[in-house]
Amino acid sequence: MKKVNLIIVLVLLFVATIYSQSVQDLIKKCDEYIEEKFDNVNALKTIEQAYKLDPNNFEVLWRMSRAYVDYAEHLPSKTDQEKEQQLKMYEKAVEFAEKAIKVNPNSSIGYIRRAIANGRVALFKGVFQSISLVNSVKADCEKAIQLNNGGDIQQSVALYVLARAHSKVCERPKFARSIIGLGWGDREEAAKLFERAIKMRPNFIMYRLEAAKNYIAMENFQKAKEHLYAIQNLPKLDEDDDEYRAEARKLLNEIKNK
Repeated sequence: MKKVNLIIVLVLLFVATIYSQSVQDLIKKCDEYIEEKFDNVNALKTIEQAYKLDPNNFEVLWRMSRAYVDYAEHLPSKTDQEKEQQLKMYEKAVEFAEKAIKVNPNSSIGYIRRAIANGRVALFKGVFQSISLVNSVKADCEKAIQLNNGGDIQQSVALYVLARAHSKVCERPKFARSIIGLGWGDREEAAKLFERAIKMRPNFIMYRLEAAKNYIAMENFQKAKEHLYAIQNLPKLDEDDDEYRAEARKLLNEIKNK
């Protein structure tokens, strides 16, 4: 009997090992699709396979949230039906980020992914119609920055998302947004946060582009130009970088005499 039990244990350990290797391989493959091939469709399909094998795996859960956001960002959104489908994807991203946080509440990436997903939902519905979501984005970013246990890239993302939240709510006058609980928005703070993110990841175009937009709103055209000029010589690290680079050139042309 003891021998039979030992065999069962060994078999179970072998199966568990195979499953673990398979999940890790799928995670690696998903990262390659996202970071190197810019293939959001296959990234989502791949991480969904890993989720079926190990639905409580933290590394799988937060990547599920990332995959849903990246996939949804590039869906068509002209018709009401298309918009509804896109919103559902963002909401799924929120669900998986929350699952990730539940599994590991002490990791910054779960809060970063929830902030990003909620931010997308808020932008979709309208920032000033989604006050609780916007405040949640701020709280999650601050939590992630405080934890600071995901490396420089993750920390830079948290800083960038918080900076963008500040910049976005400042699109309305402070007296108007203070009434609805968004008085914390501050362009000077946004600028500091953008610069911290850029210092950690100086070649990432999106950071510099959004920083430049914030500087333009502050009428600090010299700083805006510095970032917009720098963008033209940066490598492509994101699938949308060609569009960002074109937008940067357009902004440069608009402020060239300021």
